[in-house]
Parts: sequence; C-alpha cells; structure tokens
Amino acid sequence: MGIRRLYLARHGAADPFGTLTDIGRRQSNLLGERLAGLPVDAIWHSPLPRAAASAHEIARHLPGAPVLEAAELIDHVPYVPSPAETPAAWAGFFDGFDAAEAASGHSLAESLTTRFATAPGAALDTHEVLITHAYQIAWLVRHALDAPSSRWLGLNSANTALTVIEYRTASPPAIVMFNDQSHLPPDLRWTGFPKTTWP
Repeated sequence: MGIRRLYLARHGAADPFGTLTDIGRRQSNLLGERLAGLPVDAIWHSPLPRAAASAHEIARHLPGAPVLEAAELIDHVPYVPSPAETPAAWAGFFDGFDAAEAASGHSLAESLTTRFATAPGAALDTHEVLITHAYQIAWLVRHALDAPSSRWLGLNSANTALTVIEYRTASPPAIVMFNDQSHLPPDLRWTGFPKTTWP
C-alpha cells in the first residue's frame, strides 16, 4: 500500500505588499536544494504571488516536477474559535469576522484536508510539495493530530521551514517533522515570526 508524503512549507519572506524579497528567494532556493533528491510528483502553491514565486524558485531544483496552483492553499483563517476556545493572547483577533466569513473560511479549510490530507488511491508512493501559508500548515498539522479545531492557533511556521506529513490507508497520519529550518543558515531562520530574540 502506498504512502502519500506532503512536504509543506510556508512561502519565502515577502515585503508588506506580498512580493517575494531577495531573502525569500534565497530561502526558497535553499529549500529547493534540500528537496532536490526526492522524486517529487508535483509542486502545488497558493494563488498568492509570494507562494507562486517561491514555488517557481524551488522548481528550479526539481526538473520535471509540474508547478500547479491549488485554490485551497490560499491564506485564510481556517476556523474561528468560540470565545471559550480563544486563548487570551488571541483576544480581539477575530472581532472582524462575521458568521458568513467564518463559515467560508472553515469550508475552504475542509476542502484543503479533503484534497490533500488523504492516503494515495494506488499502491505507489507519492511526493507532493505544498507551498502555502502558516495558517494552512497549522490546520493540516492539527488535522493530522486529530486535535480540536481551535488548536491550529499557536502553530506557527518560519518562512520556507519544512513540515512533512505521511498518509497511509487504515493508519493515522504521521508527522515526520515540523517547522524544520536546518537547510537555512542562521541569518535566514526565524523570518515570519514576530520580532524577538531567537537562539
């Protein structure tokens, strides 16, 4: 029975307008070098320019792997928690979300798991790279752990950090690694997080 492997990464560092920066391009190329030895079947990316540009930089190291857009990977809030589920640190973050917007985001998140968080239909292994956003990686990790919907909160990812999840038929998903930045030199790590001191 085959294994579906998802290699999840947040896009490279971008400017306030969502354009990939020189740092973001360097990060993406280093991730591409790390993935170069894998038999990648496809590189999927969010429709947003920073994710698409990152995917194309990575693809330079994966000749023959098609670069494809997936609407489900777009940056969105996957689940708006109830007040009782909302940690104090997130108080006020969801104030602008009405019921229709929350339902639309959750529907999109469910489409994401339906499309990608499944075992392969055939006996062959598959290897897919997903270039997306922090919230979508958090949602897929939460789903793999079968954690409550609100637990996507607090799972953050650095730019081009690597998360790997495996899916097998009749087995729970396996998180192989989360937010791994070992392909990045120290000066390129921790982008995408709030400004603070890092080890």
